[in-house]
Amino acid sequence: METRVAVMSIIVEDAEMVEKLNGVLHEYGEYIIGRMGIPYRARGINIISIALDAPQDTISSMAGKIGNLRGVSVKTALSGVTSHE
Repeated sequence: METRVAVMSIIVEDAEMVEKLNGVLHEYGEYIIGRMGIPYRARGINIISIALDAPQDTISSMAGKIGNLRGVSVKTALSGVTSHE
C-alpha cells in the first residue's frame, strides 16, 4: 500500500470539541508518527501539529472528520515522497 508523509496543523477554538478530536486522533493512531500540542491560554485556543505516514485517502478522511468538528480548523501539508509497505 502506498503511503505519504504529511503534517496536519489543527487549531481548536471550541474547548468542548477536544474530547471528540481526541477520539478521531485515537481512531487514526496507527498512522500518527508524533503529536505536539500547545495550549495558547492568552487566546483561549489549542494549537496541535500531527505528523503522519498514511495512505492519501486515510489522510483526507482524517482531515475531513477533524474539519467537521465545530470550532476546529485543519490544514494538511503532504510530502511528495511515497513509500510502498
